[in-house]
Amino acid sequence: MDGMLSQEEIDALTGGSETQADGELLSEAERDAVGEIANINMGTAATTLSTLLNNKVTITTPRVSYVTINELSEQYDRPCVFIHISYIEGIDGNNILILKEHDVKIITDLMMGGDGTNTEGDLSELHLSAISEAMNQMMGSAATSLSSMLERKVDISPPSASLVDLNDTIEDYAISSFLEDQIVQVAFDMKIGDLVDSQIMQLYPCDFARELYNKFIGNTMSKNSQPEPAPAAPQPAPMQQPAMDPSMMQQQPMMQQPMMDPSMMQQQPMMQQPYMMPVQNVNVQTAQFQPFNAGVSPLMQQENIDLIMDVPLEVTVELGRTNKSIKEILDFAPGTIIELDKLAGEPVDVLVNGKFVAKGEVVVIEESFGIRLTEITK
Repeated sequence: MDGMLSQEEIDALTGGSETQADGELLSEAERDAVGEIANINMGTAATTLSTLLNNKVTITTPRVSYVTINELSEQYDRPCVFIHISYIEGIDGNNILILKEHDVKIITDLMMGGDGTNTEGDLSELHLSAISEAMNQMMGSAATSLSSMLERKVDISPPSASLVDLNDTIEDYAISSFLEDQIVQVAFDMKIGDLVDSQIMQLYPCDFARELYNKFIGNTMSKNSQPEPAPAAPQPAPMQQPAMDPSMMQQQPMMQQPMMDPSMMQQQPMMQQPYMMPVQNVNVQTAQFQPFNAGVSPLMQQENIDLIMDVPLEVTVELGRTNKSIKEILDFAPGTIIELDKLAGEPVDVLVNGKFVAKGEVVVIEESFGIRLTEITK
């Protein structure tokens, strides 16, 4: 032997390398890191989506596995919606978020003010645009969480959504990194109120998953390798007087104190005693407050409203209302008649800053419309 260690022996001694098991694309540490990062990101994204939809959104702990495109097409609904997310700062890579077509219809209906039940018809460009905006806000907040984790700015480009049939159009849509034999799949269970109980998944190319791990572990190691504070300088030991031989003490003559002249003793001031503050008697009394007058109501007091007399308020006269679907609104054209929820001749509503305050009837003043108030709400 030449005394040199092989690379395997060095790795075994230092623990600096984690080998992958046979058939595994990522090591166990890399899989754990990807799962932890995805868990934190989707937790933040769920909070953002809950605010956006005004519904409770729950996303469970992720499950990390490997999958091929063919296996994915067999286990997932067809067609489905691919949301392509590219990282443009902090991390170099991209991933794909996959949602079921029916789930996308529910999410977009909630975003547009519906109750999540308007899911009939085909998925249109309007649905894809709405889900892209939702994913932009979700993954934007996830990128912010990733920035805090890695202590560097992480940013994404606006996500793009596309309706994909995994059997036919995957090669036309997906980038080359997602066509490799096996890719990393991170699956979540997602619930949105009582409307959605489904699955959402992310696809990572193996190279991108490793880069996430390297960034994550590199940041952790940099924190652990920060220099420890320098120890305090040692204090010098007190000097010890050498022990003196008793025989020497007897041989040394005692030093006599010089006699002091009595006149000099009178000239030296005497040591002053510390001054003590005399104790004073303080008269302590209970605080007296003026009693409230129970006979005076705060509502009866005169309020000075002159200070707000010149504040402008928006007055709106509402002829009526109705509900239309997005499809019906897109079909609007000159000449379209919209039927309102009020009868002809029924009093119109008067709103002040959006609050109903009165009813009235429409009148004509010269060449302008006006409202004659007929009822004031209390």
